[in-house]
Amino acid sequence: MNTNAETHTSLPEGLDPILRLVPMPTDTNYAGDVFGGWIMAQVDIAGSLPAMRRARGRVATVAVNSFVFKQPVFVGDIVSFYAEIVKVGRTSITVEVAVYAQRGLRHGIDEICCRVTDAVLTYVAVDENRKPRVVPQE
Repeated sequence: MNTNAETHTSLPEGLDPILRLVPMPTDTNYAGDVFGGWIMAQVDIAGSLPAMRRARGRVATVAVNSFVFKQPVFVGDIVSFYAEIVKVGRTSITVEVAVYAQRGLRHGIDEICCRVTDAVLTYVAVDENRKPRVVPQE
């Protein structure tokens, strides 16, 4: 992936991230980029939080509808995850997650921000027996 082609942006205004982390050296592959699997795990956690709130209880991930890695993530980046419910079905909740990396802080240079990942996941509300249950009306 060509990091010279990064599209610089800013964090979404007026929104708070649902999750914010700094990846560590143990989260990287042999080339020093953060593992895609690490990002996927954090996206799943970030997406599940609004789904759990909306379901008023436990949810299970049933589908990763789309997942696009736009830019690499590096050790020391401040990685912010923004999640928004886009659809509520009878038992399911679909969530979009946008991931941003703020770079440069650890090197003492001007910070840049870029959108690094977009994903859409579907969760199902489940009961104590892990069986699907109806999502409560708001």
